[in-house]
Amino acid sequence: MIKSFTKRIGNDFKDSKINWKVASAFVPISFFTYLFHEFGHWIVGEILGNDMTLSLNSSHSRNGELINDAHNLYISIGGPIFTILQALIFLLITQKTKSVYAYSIAFFAVFSRFFSIIFGGFNQQDEARIASMLNTNKYLVAMIVLLVLLIIIWRCNRIMKLKMKAIGYFTTLSTFTILLVIGVNELIK
Repeated sequence: MIKSFTKRIGNDFKDSKINWKVASAFVPISFFTYLFHEFGHWIVGEILGNDMTLSLNSSHSRNGELINDAHNLYISIGGPIFTILQALIFLLITQKTKSVYAYSIAFFAVFSRFFSIIFGGFNQQDEARIASMLNTNKYLVAMIVLLVLLIIIWRCNRIMKLKMKAIGYFTTLSTFTILLVIGVNELIK
């Protein structure tokens, strides 16, 4: 019975294009994705002339003050835009190369925003802050960001010809590595 189960899982992984190299690649992919998202906040703040700091899951002005209050909106937009940019770039690479690694980077970009918005305390997320600053429905920006990202990953899934079971395995890998990033972030605070 155990042999049958492990054989079935092995076949599922093979159908999902997941091997130990792909699974272990999720660790650096997750750290890269979090840093790239925060880099989006950091670079916008720096371009606007603010002295910014950058860490694994945070970017803010060094002294807690922005040159202009309006900069808060643009800095907040920077993170989700960079996450969408990451997903788009790796959609194009996936389309050109059919690489499971490129797909994994696109998938994790999408999953990380979904996970943060759903489980990370919605009111603490960039999308809720942006909606508040724009005086719009607090869910509107999150729905737009998630819709764009879901369209990107839908396209990636079509390119890679992955079934729902495969998406489940990629979701499981993503969940484990997000929890790893959160744990490491708590340790280095």
